[in-house]
Amino acid sequence: MRTAISGAVLLALGAIAVAFGVLSLDEVGAIAERVWPVLLFVVAITVVAELAATAGVFDVAAAWLARVARGRTWMLWALVVLLAILATAFLSLDTTAVLLTPVVVAVARANGLPPLPFAFATVWLANTGSLFLPVSNLTNLLAEHRLDLGHPLGFLVLLGPSALVAVLVTVAVLVVVFWRRLRGRYTPGPAPGVADRGQLVAASVVVIALMPLLVSGLPPWLPSVVAALVLVGVFASRSPQALHISLVPWQLVVFASGLFLAVGVLEAWGSGALTAAAAGGGDDLIALWRLSGLGMLSANAANNLPAYLALESAAGDSPARLAALLIGVNAGPLITPWASLATLLWHERLRAVGVEVPWRRYVVLGLVTAPIVVALAVLPLAA
Repeated sequence: MRTAISGAVLLALGAIAVAFGVLSLDEVGAIAERVWPVLLFVVAITVVAELAATAGVFDVAAAWLARVARGRTWMLWALVVLLAILATAFLSLDTTAVLLTPVVVAVARANGLPPLPFAFATVWLANTGSLFLPVSNLTNLLAEHRLDLGHPLGFLVLLGPSALVAVLVTVAVLVVVFWRRLRGRYTPGPAPGVADRGQLVAASVVVIALMPLLVSGLPPWLPSVVAALVLVGVFASRSPQALHISLVPWQLVVFASGLFLAVGVLEAWGSGALTAAAAGGGDDLIALWRLSGLGMLSANAANNLPAYLALESAAGDSPARLAALLIGVNAGPLITPWASLATLLWHERLRAVGVEVPWRRYVVLGLVTAPIVVALAVLPLAA
């Protein structure tokens, strides 16, 4: 609710700015034209992910991984890492944080394993793994129109090497931190029950079919809306009680809308000159490190979405600079709990299932890891 209230306040302040002529109606229209496809995708993909989770897609997938690992703890953890990367890349980091986290915690407990190594993997990889595709993060969707890469997989070509570096460094750090807890074996627990197998099959088919469509060159909102409508139709006929207004992430929509308008007002007041001075210029390695570092610091000080919006104009239209900024605001939010919405949602889900997060340890690990991840992930851009 606090997210929605913050967004409503920003919208009200934006409306006042428009009333006093700080921002024209044409400028508001331009902002809305840019924003609606992004927010429509967020709503649709959230509905798809929520209904897929209700159908048991993630539970069955995680239980299957537990059987595939054959009692080896490190193997189960590695498979969870792969699942987190895949879910983040195609279904967004918030899906991984909100829906996959309680599933992997339940799987760990069902097999007598400590949940924290699995929970840390989902939240860190939700952030650092959100560099692969435009649909992986809201910031990527915002940057895509400025990048103008032409080919549907152009984003992956530009940021794929950096994303791979960010993920590998993250996994390496997690292995070092949790090595002792990942040793040993376990006895696989029973498979989860499925209330409606037909619903499970339908949801699985929709999710699998949606993944390639998201990188086919179609506007991401289009296949996502179709997939959401298909699943809503399936649930309406088989379990209508699962369809409720909370499926729609309205708090995020209100918050993001308010942020877009607020940033437009700030830019009209000349904030672009300040961010440009702080971010510098150039495409050399030092310049890219400067911009990505500023993005990382801004994200951890406030949040990654306003950090990107504030620094976007300073990055300009250079693909390398925009990619460096995305590395900073996507892979950098590993230090503070509020650095990304995904981390806040992750914490809420862990608290709901009775897992306490050692925040002091989280911050200390993030202070060490985030600068290393960001610095190394920028290197492919300079190369």
